[in-house]
Amino acid sequence: MPLPPTPSPAHRRARAAPSPVPRPSRRHIAPLDGLRGAAVLGVLFFHAGHFDGGFLGVDLFFVLSGFLITGLLLTEARARDGRIDLLAFWGRRARRLLPALAVVLAGTLLLVWALGPPNLLRYALDDGPWVAANLANWHFVADRVGYWDSAGTRVFSHLWSIAVEEQFYVVWPLVLCLSARGRGGGRRVAAVAAAGAAASLVLMVVLTTPADTTRVYEGTDTRAFSLLLGALAATEPAARLVSRLGERAAGRWSLALAAGIGAYWITADGQNSPSLFRGGLFLHALAAALLIACLARAPRTPAGRFLAAAPLRRLGTVSYSLYLWHWPVYLLLSEERLGLEGAPRTAVLLAVSVALAVLSKVLVEDPVRFRARWAKGRTGAVALVAAFAALAALWTAVPQPRTGEGSVDVTRLGPGGG
Repeated sequence: MPLPPTPSPAHRRARAAPSPVPRPSRRHIAPLDGLRGAAVLGVLFFHAGHFDGGFLGVDLFFVLSGFLITGLLLTEARARDGRIDLLAFWGRRARRLLPALAVVLAGTLLLVWALGPPNLLRYALDDGPWVAANLANWHFVADRVGYWDSAGTRVFSHLWSIAVEEQFYVVWPLVLCLSARGRGGGRRVAAVAAAGAAASLVLMVVLTTPADTTRVYEGTDTRAFSLLLGALAATEPAARLVSRLGERAAGRWSLALAAGIGAYWITADGQNSPSLFRGGLFLHALAAALLIACLARAPRTPAGRFLAAAPLRRLGTVSYSLYLWHWPVYLLLSEERLGLEGAPRTAVLLAVSVALAVLSKVLVEDPVRFRARWAKGRTGAVALVAAFAALAALWTAVPQPRTGEGSVDVTRLGPGGG
């Protein structure tokens, strides 16, 4: 067997040199699309009544959002001497999120009006304006809408998590503008993210009551740690720590973390797992942040290749619209209406939800994000105001059902929320 060629001195020096610290960038990390796909699959099966721990997919979404958004903002701050164009950032977020949300709000209201029972319409009319204002989570908390047992009558109950993310997108860039400037900005951002995550955990532990965990589960302050741990993973100090791992070590950690997260999903059981609200959700988010950091460091390891497989990745690319549409579909296509139950009904629900998500991406999301020139600048702002004015007009045009009409058997609708 021939011996391998002897490396040159220059090659030996290059191989011995430490690898550069990977900085958050705009490079596409395919396994993270697969993580989105896994997260939305967990939620879909949770709401269909087949997977008690699938609600943790929302937590995974939060961590991913914190990581990706912070990476983009820090990249911009480095390129512009610590400055961030907030209006441009908020404009991009609005084009990404609000068109699909507006279509789901209008489409769902019309479908519920035409097909749903009166109490479903009554709650849709009550909840919709708060969803449009991205305050749905606080609306549900103030109305004491029990997350775990009342969502079968609330067609927009799953959108509490969208409100949490939108509130984060408003506040966190402002924090970065103040902390990322000048020398040591990356360290300051990391310190702020870590301190904020710790404070959020303390609030969750202090405010948790066994009778109803909705306040801590849906409160922006008590869920911020998931977004902030993702943000921490995107900072340069965190990237420097992860860079010390070789690719093989990062691959082993990715597998171990993914297995641990999967095991936690299998054993978790919502409000029947009190440890979730006394550190369990925090540890889950921390594991997810570490997994994301390892995948960003070494995306071509076995765990990365599995998550980058085409089915999961493609599901991840439509995960936002799929999340928006699935719960209204689940409530409207009841067992009675379909004449199906169990796995056959779930197959129909998944097929309809995916079809609507693909249509939303192709006809609404992508055109507004990438091709519609009118969607930017002042014309975009005017179009946004006009769209939500039209939503408000629709809300006033739909008549309130008479009190006492109709009912929904929530026990036949599967777990609620999301």
